[in-house]
Order: sequence, then structure tokens, then C-alpha cells
Amino acid sequence: MFDVGFTEMMLIGIVALVVIGPERLPGVARTAGKYFGRLKRFMTSVKADVEQELRADELRQILADQQRELNTLKDSISDAGKEIEKEASAAGAALAEDLDQTPPAAAAVSDNESVAAPDPVGDSETSPEADPRPETGAAASEPKS
Repeated sequence: MFDVGFTEMMLIGIVALVVIGPERLPGVARTAGKYFGRLKRFMTSVKADVEQELRADELRQILADQQRELNTLKDSISDAGKEIEKEASAAGAALAEDLDQTPPAAAAVSDNESVAAPDPVGDSETSPEADPRPETGAAASEPKS
């Protein structure tokens, strides 16, 4: 804080002893020490507050930068979404136009005829007697009852 050496302190002590006197010097020194301690704590507190404000300013600046970057990304994503919607609607319109131009395939089938859908699993019957495949191995040698 102050650049005071040992000789300067000794000179101040001697002057204080002469001016104040030996009876009151210990009380005055105690009071001066108390005020110097308060001053030192006050300076430390002010220094900590200033450093905290500087950090808060830095954090606010970082937050503002991140917010600007986030807004830029939002705009980019929004633009990309609009572009995708535009392309999808154009593709939907082209598909609708193609569907309007193709002849309907169901016109060949009359109203009375019904088209049977193939069974995706195979035979709908699960009994072994209805199975047209020949049996092989141990199951073929056993008599059926």
C-alpha cells in the first residue's frame, strides 16, 4: 500500500513519542492499529467488489455473444426449414400432377370380380394333413393316426 521502510517507521514512532507522550502512546497506537485494520478490510472489500463486477461484465459480454450466435443459428435453421417446406410442397404438387395424368389401374377389374390377396405367411391351414409338402426324415417313417 505505502512504501514505508524501517527507518521511516522509526522516525514516525519517535515523533509520535515526543508529541503524544509516553502515557498516551499505547492507547493511540491501539486506536491507530484498529483504524488501519478497518481501512485495510475496506480496501480488500472494495477490491473484491470491483473484481466481481469485472467478472460479471465479462460474463454478460460472453452471454451476449452466445445469444447473438444462437439467434444466427435459429435464423439458419428457420431458413432451412422454410426451404425444405417449399421443396416438399413442390414435390407434392409434382406427385399430384403425375397421379392425375396416370390412368387408374383398377378400371380393368369389374365391380363384381374380387381380387384375392395372397396369404403372406403361406398356407392358412396349420394342420399337418393339409400340408402338401412331402415329409422327410423321422416324421415320414411314423404312421399317421
